[in-house]
Amino acid sequence: MKTLTIRLPDVLARRIEQESVARGVSKSDIVRERLNQPALAPLQDGSLRDILEEGWQAKVPAQPARFRSAHKHKLAQLIRAKKLHR
Repeated sequence: MKTLTIRLPDVLARRIEQESVARGVSKSDIVRERLNQPALAPLQDGSLRDILEEGWQAKVPAQPARFRSAHKHKLAQLIRAKKLHR
């Protein structure tokens, strides 16, 4: 059997470890089970290209101002500027 080292996000690693402890099997066994599961069924509503084109055309609402007061907004800009120029 071959060995493969991968990096996982902390959340995913914790989920695998919790399931491992709960079921009493190794983390490697859990990962092998997940990799051997059949792939998801293809989309029925349209091609991937159609879905991506629809996503690109979607309008994103403008974000509200982060701070209501101009003083706090200016202060945040100054703090951010100091952090960037290190």
